[in-house]
Amino acid sequence: MPASPHIDVAVSTVIFALRPGPHNLPSLWTPFVPRTREPFKNKWALPGGWLPDHEQLEDAAARTLAETTGLRPSYVEQLYTFGNLDRSPTGRVISVVYWALVRADEVESAIPGDNVRWFPADHLPELAFDHNDIVNYALERLRTKVAYADIAHSFLGETFTIAQLRSVHEAVLGHKLDAANFRRSVATSPDLIDTGDVLTGTPHRPPKLFKFQPTQTKRFVS
Repeated sequence: MPASPHIDVAVSTVIFALRPGPHNLPSLWTPFVPRTREPFKNKWALPGGWLPDHEQLEDAAARTLAETTGLRPSYVEQLYTFGNLDRSPTGRVISVVYWALVRADEVESAIPGDNVRWFPADHLPELAFDHNDIVNYALERLRTKVAYADIAHSFLGETFTIAQLRSVHEAVLGHKLDAANFRRSVATSPDLIDTGDVLTGTPHRPPKLFKFQPTQTKRFVS
């Protein structure tokens, strides 16, 4: 029998977070780290690393993410496995890719400096390997799933206003939504619970604060 070909397995994570964009409006950003060796030395790449024999996939994803970016997001989910034959010039590499949705308070724990750089998710530089294709795939999945409240909620804190929820949808979808239509759409959702509190420190009538309590899958009009 012929010898089995050597296959390396890696884990990587696509991170999405809301950060100020043009006109200081929230937009979708994702961080990358520089390659320190060939191939693609000095190119930006997704945070990740090789999968050790002794480590579970999700543990490796969490560890490499913390080591390279300092991020420890609360929402991490396996996205897809990428294994095209030509994705690495050094040999066969299969990458198990996770995605993470990061709240504003979690972004503050990111490692500062030149080792981590954030880019707008829909305006990326040329990345190492097939990482542009991976991010585009993740972005497409996110834009499909943002119609469901639990995904949008992952970018927000425990409580939020309807306007803040709408800003998540707008940032992910990349276009403005009609405020009145969006409010009517979410008003019928059993997943959103009125906390009875309001957002303080606003110059006008303080908006109500809601929280997410999943009861069933509910699609919002976007």
